[in-house]
Amino acid sequence: MLTRKQLELLDLIDTRMKTEGVPPSFDEMKDALNLRSKSGIHRLITALEERGFIRRLAHRARAIEVVRMPEALESRHVPRVIEGSAPPPAPARAAPVSDGQSQSVPLMGRIAAGTPIEAISEISHHVSVPGSMLAGRGNHYALEVRGDSMIDAGIHDGDIVVIREQTTADNGDIVVALVEGHEATLKRFRRRNGMIALEAANPAYETRMLRDDQVKVQGRLVGLIRSY
Repeated sequence: MLTRKQLELLDLIDTRMKTEGVPPSFDEMKDALNLRSKSGIHRLITALEERGFIRRLAHRARAIEVVRMPEALESRHVPRVIEGSAPPPAPARAAPVSDGQSQSVPLMGRIAAGTPIEAISEISHHVSVPGSMLAGRGNHYALEVRGDSMIDAGIHDGDIVVIREQTTADNGDIVVALVEGHEATLKRFRRRNGMIALEAANPAYETRMLRDDQVKVQGRLVGLIRSY
């Protein structure tokens, strides 16, 4: 038997998929269920999986398949996959790369949106980017995302992020950060009590608190390219 919150979460997912064609975000789940943190959503999802109502799909960020529904909701249920079997929905302002004037920028390799990896310094090849992403001065480059730590910011594993080279950042910017001279990661940048916080956009990852001399900003996110 499901608890009220577990039942509410299943009902919310099913209803949103039917009415809008996309699942609610973790933030929307948290707000709809009146929970204080997204960790509560993770606990509910784990409980639903253990009871056989959902199945998490391996190697796919936050992919959840609804396997069955309680009898009270079964008549309304159409099996769907949340952010798993189908590509994630296109952002509201998405446009084909071919639209408008495009420019070529170097793809420097991969960037970790998860556990940091070694710094990227070699050009792999070039990619075409809409000119609108490159508004303003400065050099730009692209990186392929690996990991799911920025998924709640709409950045998925396999996406190409477009970065403007710069060495400074404002609070809340998503940046390429070089940690201790050899680890590169994509995270949200904030200053806190004399320290630098590198925040993930996924409650499964902890915020990293580092000294100012341990972090060098190498660029700020200005665009994203996704293949469907």
